[in-house]
Amino acid sequence: MQNRNAVAVWLETYRQWRLLPRDLALDRLAYGLRRPLFALPEAPWHRTGTPPASVIMVPPDPWPGKAERGAAIVEDNFRFLGRSLHKPAPRWAPLGMEPAWLKRLHGFGWLRDLRAAGGDAPRRKARSLVADWIDANQRWSPIAWHPVVTADRLAHWFSQYEFFAASAEVSFRQTLLASAARQARHLARVLPAGLSGADLITAAKGLCYAGLCLPQGEPWLDRGLALLAQALEEQLLADGGQCERAPALLLSILRDCIDLRAALLAAGREVPGDLSLRIEGMVAVLRLLQHGDGGLALFNGSNEGEDLQIDMILQRGGGKKVQLQSAPSSGFQRLQAGRSLMLVDAGRPAAPGYDRAAHAGTLSFEMSVGRERLIVNCGAQDGEGTWQAAQRTTAAHSTLVLAETNSAALFASGGLYRRAETVTCRRNEDEGAIWLEASHDGYLPLFDLTHHRRLYLAASGEDLRGEDCLKGQAKGDPSKDGQDLAFAIRFHLHPEVQAMAAQDGRSAVLRLPKGGGWRLRAAGATVDLEPSVYLGVPGKIRRSQQIVLSGTTGGRSQTAEGCVVKWALQRLGPGS
Repeated sequence: MQNRNAVAVWLETYRQWRLLPRDLALDRLAYGLRRPLFALPEAPWHRTGTPPASVIMVPPDPWPGKAERGAAIVEDNFRFLGRSLHKPAPRWAPLGMEPAWLKRLHGFGWLRDLRAAGGDAPRRKARSLVADWIDANQRWSPIAWHPVVTADRLAHWFSQYEFFAASAEVSFRQTLLASAARQARHLARVLPAGLSGADLITAAKGLCYAGLCLPQGEPWLDRGLALLAQALEEQLLADGGQCERAPALLLSILRDCIDLRAALLAAGREVPGDLSLRIEGMVAVLRLLQHGDGGLALFNGSNEGEDLQIDMILQRGGGKKVQLQSAPSSGFQRLQAGRSLMLVDAGRPAAPGYDRAAHAGTLSFEMSVGRERLIVNCGAQDGEGTWQAAQRTTAAHSTLVLAETNSAALFASGGLYRRAETVTCRRNEDEGAIWLEASHDGYLPLFDLTHHRRLYLAASGEDLRGEDCLKGQAKGDPSKDGQDLAFAIRFHLHPEVQAMAAQDGRSAVLRLPKGGGWRLRAAGATVDLEPSVYLGVPGKIRRSQQIVLSGTTGGRSQTAEGCVVKWALQRLGPGS
């Protein structure tokens, strides 16, 4: 059984590698072939010299930690990705913990939580843990020395230096900085290490920090800035979005760029000329992807995030507070009228090499009313737990599912091996009302059908009309070879929303926490209420409900133009 599983993993890895752009594929192959050499004791990055007694500068770190998490770490309680562990054993490789959890442990982002806890005990705990890591991780290992984890660790060690190291004994500081220099040498030798997307930018930032903070680090700074410039040029789109199309990853890149800009300014260094412009572009797209509650839309592996921290990042990003309504290069649309807001994924799924976070959620949408979320996607939990496969499916999104099949085929370990190749979107506005017409061909190779979605939001924001249509490639025939295919149009509801379906199977009433009521009606499909799950808050799994409009392509929804379902979501008046 284990051998069969190993073969299956190898075959999937090979299939993913075959789909990559040539340069990225060769880079990943080269890094994989070199990995066994990293553990050799004679590897060049083992070289040591006289370690410095202090750093040249300390990068500013304005981001708040969580004091309660810091206090827990003082007591040897570590919590990442919704899983807690008391007194990990072995400390840096506890049994049974998934790689994503271990990467958080080795990344040392939790130093910020110890700082927030305040006092001498958290400071001493930080020193103890750093010293223990250095002692336990002299030899290379895949997780502890992963390029992104290494870069993260360097950035956090340097940015928290004043908190835990500045007042420590000289011997501790020398041990710390000798280890940091060793890690920086390794990072400089292996990058880009087959990395792409937000990972490469995080790695470049860590190398830049080492170059700014350590004596004689100029070559590392130059190398890191060159990698960053190339990565931003390749990844950032004309509208300010990023090619991975994940709000959470765009936020991560923005924060890395803001941090690096602040570090360069603090060191009296020149900031690359286009960095501030790129930061402003990312800020604008992230504002487009914010709901009324300040959190992010749940597209492509993203969750709500912490709204106060999101606002802080956007504020530090600067730029004009222009509210974009459309990001055509990124493939996102914002429909806002009255108190209602819709966010729509109307873009082509990310390309190979940049699709690790991609979900099969093309043409899905979310809706909020004021600060209350009404219709959502299921969201995502980080890590490699039970929900990793389910959260990426089309059924986990508020869109149409045909024949219980995903609109994009998913690799188990992330990424896509079939995706919509053509996604269209046309937007019109008139006197405050907004029309959106979009389509995707993700089902065309399997069923000869394209999904068309039309949305209309009235100027009042109290009347949303939708139409979902399945059209055949020829003559509008909605079925292939006479097949009668089942479809489901899903509207996942936020856990705070209460719903009740009518007995006639044609409508449902939705109630928001603050008392606002909405009625959803449909023609061409049966309206049912089914259980769902909400993964939009990190570390929490909540039960919720979904409204499902179901039918068959040969059923009553069949028209000359194809299979059509019309639906409307309208606000109820007082007392309704």
